[in-house]
Amino acid sequence: MPRHARLPLWDNKSPDQKIEALRDQLLDLYRCQMGGVLAEIVAQLDAHQPADAKEARDMRQIKALIAEHPNIMSMHCEVGHITASAVIVHPDTGRTLLHWHKRLNRWLQVGGHVEHETDIAQTALREAREETGLPDLAHFPLGAAPRPIDYDVHTIPEVDGFPEHLHLDFRYALVTQAPAALAPAEGESARLRWLGFAEALSLGDAIDDSLRRLLRKAAALFGFESNL
Repeated sequence: MPRHARLPLWDNKSPDQKIEALRDQLLDLYRCQMGGVLAEIVAQLDAHQPADAKEARDMRQIKALIAEHPNIMSMHCEVGHITASAVIVHPDTGRTLLHWHKRLNRWLQVGGHVEHETDIAQTALREAREETGLPDLAHFPLGAAPRPIDYDVHTIPEVDGFPEHLHLDFRYALVTQAPAALAPAEGESARLRWLGFAEALSLGDAIDDSLRRLLRKAAALFGFESNL
């Protein structure tokens, strides 16, 4: 909510007071510009059925952080920010694509940060295209309004001067008919693997529990759960 100017007035404020006033004004601007977008995100969360207690807790935390931090889609939000990722599936062979994260030393789905987008589904699609080079990626189910199939909150540790913070990950399902067309953009990880869902789930500690949940959801969505 916008705040009324208070004494001391601007010319008499200390540097710390001026910084705090500017922070308040910036957050007011985010509330004004992003209110509709964030309301739609909350509506999507309210319509989503969590798969387990962890996802339910994470969804509640995401809604609480949205209410508290109107800049939650910006990487400048210090507590954390919304990210987007995707499980990519080749339906003809029932395989999914994973990439190896060098710093975390495990297999992950593709994804990354929101970069000036207000549509998180488009962030997931852009990141997937950059990280794989696949030319025909599309949200699944085809023709439907894209919605996350999974939500996850996880902590990113402090590294390279960036403080510890949260990633509020919105996870989508994407489909391709050209699995051999992998051509990741320069600077992206080149270690990519197409795996059957059962094979991916058998990777043990090389994948985390949230990815395991995402893979099971994707297998069910594409009709491959009977193979697990």
